[in-house]
Amino acid sequence: MQGRVLSIAGSDSGGGAGIQADLKTVTALGGFAMTAVTALTAQNTVGVFGVVETPPEFLRTQIRCVLDDIGTDAFKSGMLGGADKIAVVAEEIAAYRTVPFVLDPVMIAKGGAALLHDNAVDALIGALMPLATVITPNIPEAERLIGRRIVDERDMAEAGRQLRALGASAVLVKGGHLPGTILTDVLIADGVEEAFTAPRIETRHTHGTGCTLASAIATRLAQGRSLRDAVVDARAYLRAAIESAPGYGAGAGPLNHGVAITEIACG
Repeated sequence: MQGRVLSIAGSDSGGGAGIQADLKTVTALGGFAMTAVTALTAQNTVGVFGVVETPPEFLRTQIRCVLDDIGTDAFKSGMLGGADKIAVVAEEIAAYRTVPFVLDPVMIAKGGAALLHDNAVDALIGALMPLATVITPNIPEAERLIGRRIVDERDMAEAGRQLRALGASAVLVKGGHLPGTILTDVLIADGVEEAFTAPRIETRHTHGTGCTLASAIATRLAQGRSLRDAVVDARAYLRAAIESAPGYGAGAGPLNHGVAITEIACG
């Protein structure tokens, strides 16, 4: 199937989230993954123990090296850090407005560590959001972006509308942080307001779910799927990866990103 995807995100030394999750996801879904690393993190399933930021101009060099030679069929961004790096990413992506861009507004790690600087939220909204084909906030991220609480599916839909009013072309609000046995994600796009539901999987192995979903959507967009079809495929892949998680680590464990490869290999 192929489809080139450039992921702009942080590195996760534990292999469950960030660049590592993106590489595995894109490969599992038949795409070709490339990277521009925004930061190195020392982390595992328990938490983040250190972060070394990539200088903004070196981030720009990574992006340009990939685009000038290999090119891309989709962008995906995750952990960006500060406003200076958001500005770089926006400047580089702006030259490729016809290429799909999935913006995962990563703000806080699963263990609670801040991954987006306080001064960067306005930059993310003003510079990056208008460039995105779709943004994929979870409940805490959506609450921070719109400045109010989200307590149910109606609030999720309204948050999606507000984020579109701020410049996003489409919004997938992820409902995993809300209580209940049924998990709901809400897609708000041009002419589309749709809720996707599934039974909640009771597990602690959910590290990197946001990175994985965004990368899966980007891969399917790179392969020419519609946004809705990309969301449907990505949610199915993510569910299979959670259900078959290997059980590693003492905290929020990683997913089985190779699940699609395994299914293909088994015929």
